[in-house]
Amino acid sequence: MTMRRTDIRNIAIIAHVDHGKTTLVDAILKQTHVHRNIESMGERILDSMDQERERGITIKAKNASVVYKGVKINIVDTPGHADFGGEVERTLRMVDGVLLLVDAKEGPMPQTTFVLRKALGLGHKAIVVINKIDRPDAQIEDIVNRTFDLFGHLGASDDQLDFPIVYTSALQGTASLDPEKPGADITPLLDTILGKIPPPAIGQDRPLQLLVLALAHDPYKGKMGIGKLLSSTLTKRQALVRIKTDGTLIPGKATDLLVFEGLERKEVDQVEAGEIVAVAGFPEIMIGETLADPEQPVPLPPVAIDEPTVQMTFSVNTSPFAGREGKYVTSRHLRERLYKELETNVALRAEETDSTDQFLVAGRGELHLAVLIEAMRREGYELQVSQPKVILREADGVTLEPYEELTIEVPVEFQGPVIEEVGATCSSSTTSRPAG
Repeated sequence: MTMRRTDIRNIAIIAHVDHGKTTLVDAILKQTHVHRNIESMGERILDSMDQERERGITIKAKNASVVYKGVKINIVDTPGHADFGGEVERTLRMVDGVLLLVDAKEGPMPQTTFVLRKALGLGHKAIVVINKIDRPDAQIEDIVNRTFDLFGHLGASDDQLDFPIVYTSALQGTASLDPEKPGADITPLLDTILGKIPPPAIGQDRPLQLLVLALAHDPYKGKMGIGKLLSSTLTKRQALVRIKTDGTLIPGKATDLLVFEGLERKEVDQVEAGEIVAVAGFPEIMIGETLADPEQPVPLPPVAIDEPTVQMTFSVNTSPFAGREGKYVTSRHLRERLYKELETNVALRAEETDSTDQFLVAGRGELHLAVLIEAMRREGYELQVSQPKVILREADGVTLEPYEELTIEVPVEFQGPVIEEVGATCSSSTTSRPAG
């Protein structure tokens, strides 16, 4: 028997890069007063990594929660860049609906298509948020029509096609259900979340199940697996079994339970089904594994992640300047760091080569690998890398290669030279339309 828990909503915010996801989360957090010092925390509060603030993009998915009208809303802010799509894919299994942000001028972009396809494939209901409506060049009606066409193109069900629309200016912290009537605060969006995003479904008669979709590290509690509890009740120190992706069962117990409260994790003694929870007590837990009832260990299907498209060779620094800057210079250090990255970076692949000093590392794009390289450099690792190489695949005797969709906005007088330049790279033009 399936019931729904009405005091919780679990949502992910998805969009193309730079359409305002993290800024919208800022507005929600500030107006619901999740922290007494929230006003002094600046902008893009959830972008806590140094590289995120420097590059102006979200790299890792982040969890937070707010309470509105007595209902807890668990929010997951996701990356908008295609290279970090693996974060989006695993996150969507944790939630029950999505906010799809669309820029009021740019409209649906390539990553909008990618994230929406994943959300619709999981059966999620979406709230379309037309953001940046205060832009002087906003084309709201056209953007709404193009968004509806995108839903239809991706095969949305009739229920998914009946999506509500909220018009926002995340920078101003306002939302409205009518683009002609600017809002005063963000509450219309929060009301729409409560009214349109379904509460989490919980299986009353099913054994305990939790699919680990993220990992967290605590200096005292150790490694923790994060996921949504799908059924039953989980209590502190309860006996569980960890089901690995190969079906191996490893017994253990939940030494600590933490739920998201505002920007922090709060320890609790008991968690009911439908809640997103971090479980400690399994030091070797990995993303994609299931925590289950020892009496009825039923695994959940692991997360399906799209394959990498670009690969590079990471190797020990053999230049004359080796050892002058970094602390970790040996192949053992390099191997340990790469395999540690695989625990949380689900779209990354790393494998050993014939040489003990070289590793083949594959990712979703050059930026995906560049962020890893820069992170390792800052941590004190010395390494040298090869040029990126596109990964080719064979299917039914045909060689396949990845491709990218390029969108260029250019004044009409420069349209011809731009098309000629792009065409010289063996590209093909699919759509050309005037702005406005």
